Amino acid sequence: MHLDVVDLRGFYYRTKLGRIVQRALRVQLIKHWGDTKGQTVVGFGFAAPLLRPFIANSRRVMCLMPGQQGVMPWPEGEPNHSVLVEETAWPIATGKVDKLVVLHGLETCDNAGELLDEIWRVLGPGGQVMFIVPNRSGLWARSDKTPFGFGRPYSVTQLDNQLRQHNFVPERHFSALFFTPSEKPFWLRMARFWEGFGLRSIVPLVAGVVMVEATKQVYARPKSGLGEAVRKPLEALEGIAKPANKPASGKLSIDEY
Repeated sequence: MHLDVVDLRGFYYRTKLGRIVQRALRVQLIKHWGDTKGQTVVGFGFAAPLLRPFIANSRRVMCLMPGQQGVMPWPEGEPNHSVLVEETAWPIATGKVDKLVVLHGLETCDNAGELLDEIWRVLGPGGQVMFIVPNRSGLWARSDKTPFGFGRPYSVTQLDNQLRQHNFVPERHFSALFFTPSEKPFWLRMARFWEGFGLRSIVPLVAGVVMVEATKQVYARPKSGLGEAVRKPLEALEGIAKPANKPASGKLSIDEY
C-alpha cells in the first residue's frame, strides 16, 4: 500500500511529531555516513527529510519518488533534486551510486524483489544502502496515525534474510524512534529523553524502526584457463605415437643382399 506524497509531506513538515522523527532519523544517518564529499547520494521512497544535510558536500543528490506515491519539488526554494520514477526502473546508470537510503519505500512497494534488484544494479563498488523500515515488534507499526503504520513491517532477521537473497551483505543494524507515536504535548516533550535512553540501552524490540546498512555483494568471475596456447610444444613424447626413422648406416642388412 503506497502512501500519498501529500500525506507524507504533511506529516514530516507540518506536524511536531514528524519534525521530531525527521531529526531522530537524520542524526542516525549522519552519524554512520558522515562525510559524503564527492559522492553520489540517492534517496528512494520519501527520503527527502533525511537528504538535505548531504547537499552541500556531495557530488550529486537525487530524491527518487515512485509514481504510485507521487512527487513534490524538493528542496523548497532551491534547485529541484526530486525525480518521479518507475518503482523498479530508475533513470540511473549501473553502478553509479555511492550512498542510497530507502525510507517508506521497501515496506510499501508492489514487488520487493524487483525493487531490491534495481537497488543492487545502481549501487557502485563499495556502495552502501540504508534501509529504514517499521519494526514489527514496535509501537509505531501498530498505529496508523503515522506513515510507519502502513505496509509490511520487518524484524531484523526478516530483513537480513531478504537482503541476502538478493545479493546484499547486511553490515550493521541500528534502531530508532524509542518514544511514543503520540501528538500529545507531554509525550512530545519527553521524546528526546526517551530517544537518548533507547539508544544507550539494549532494547531494540521497542524501537519504532529498524535500520540496516548493507553493501552490494559481487562474486568473482571464474577463470577460463590458460590465456593463450603454447606456441612451441615440447616433443618429448612424439616418438611414442610415431617412431622416428633410424639414421642411415653404411652397412647393408641381410634383406638387401
